[in-house]
Amino acid sequence: MIELRGLGTEAGAFRLRGVTLSVGAGEYIAVTGPTGSGKTVLLESIAGLRRNAKGTVFIRGEDVSRWPPEWRGIGYVPQDRVLFPFLDVRENIAFPLRLRGAGRAEIQAALSETAAMLGIEGLLGRRVGKLSGGEAQRVALARALVVKPAVLLLDEPFGSIHPALRRKLWHEIEALHRRTGFTAVHVTHDPEEAAALASRSVLLVDGAIERIGAPEGMPDRGGAGGAPASGGPS
Repeated sequence: MIELRGLGTEAGAFRLRGVTLSVGAGEYIAVTGPTGSGKTVLLESIAGLRRNAKGTVFIRGEDVSRWPPEWRGIGYVPQDRVLFPFLDVRENIAFPLRLRGAGRAEIQAALSETAAMLGIEGLLGRRVGKLSGGEAQRVALARALVVKPAVLLLDEPFGSIHPALRRKLWHEIEALHRRTGFTAVHVTHDPEEAAALASRSVLLVDGAIERIGAPEGMPDRGGAGGAPASGGPS
């Protein structure tokens, strides 16, 4: 589903250094590593928010390296969620559909389906400033999922949420993944979160993959689990 070949992306003085990675259709992987290792830059490169200095990004077998973000079929939840404060919840979720020129009936159907899936039907008329942390997180997920993306990119989506609610949201996203089968790349600093959600974990250090294997605290699951980064995952 996603294949990165020798990806090099510049972000100021920082650079991803020859990242090669394959993510299978329907797979859920975690990307971990110290602060400043390039995890967000990696997601932005996949999403098309940063132009690659070198290397190639393939999605569904197509070279999308020069495609704009809206052509890539990706849902993206950035670290700070970036909900629009001047729009209510309904319009926040509908925004990517309107950007794609969807009609009123299509927007309403997608809104209803996504809101029901995430249990936020009662929030649609609420202003963003009136949402709790958990509610805002569900809205951010809904906005990413409403376009039915084949790929979902999540950047520390639960980092600012209370631990008890965070675990509840883990279960919800896990159930959603089982139900819809999207492919996910999830950045997290939390080994427990990686173990709860991902089948593989990618350790990124100083812009390069250092290890690919099972999330910390879980046995390797075969395939590329535990393989050194030099050969890339299978």
